[in-house]
Amino acid sequence: QTKLVESGGGLVHPGGSLRLSCDASGFLMDYFAIGWFRQAPGKEREGVAYITHVGGSTFYSDSMKGRVTLSRDNAKNTVYLQMNSLKPEDTAVYFCAATNMATMAPDDYHYWGQGTQVTVSS
Repeated sequence: QTKLVESGGGLVHPGGSLRLSCDASGFLMDYFAIGWFRQAPGKEREGVAYITHVGGSTFYSDSMKGRVTLSRDNAKNTVYLQMNSLKPEDTAVYFCAATNMATMAPDDYHYWGQGTQVTVSS
């Protein structure tokens, strides 16, 4: 069964950090690009970043560029999203997803996790 599971979300103060994990089962992440998206209440799903399956190149959207870093550990079949200098407007459910393309378009992603809540508040 193809499955993605996010973890690492929680409550953090403004300026704090979190590391989200995306664990895959049922398929090898080596062959897929992995993207991270977020969705705040009442807003559309927004792309945050993706990492390619060939070469491990990364792309970061303007919303969090300079504050997030993507990495992948193919041996563990896991991708990490390190988030620093978090702001209240970063509060959202964060999802990881897999695709065979280098893209930030949600419709191009085939597999999705259930999401993990990130809340930034004092």
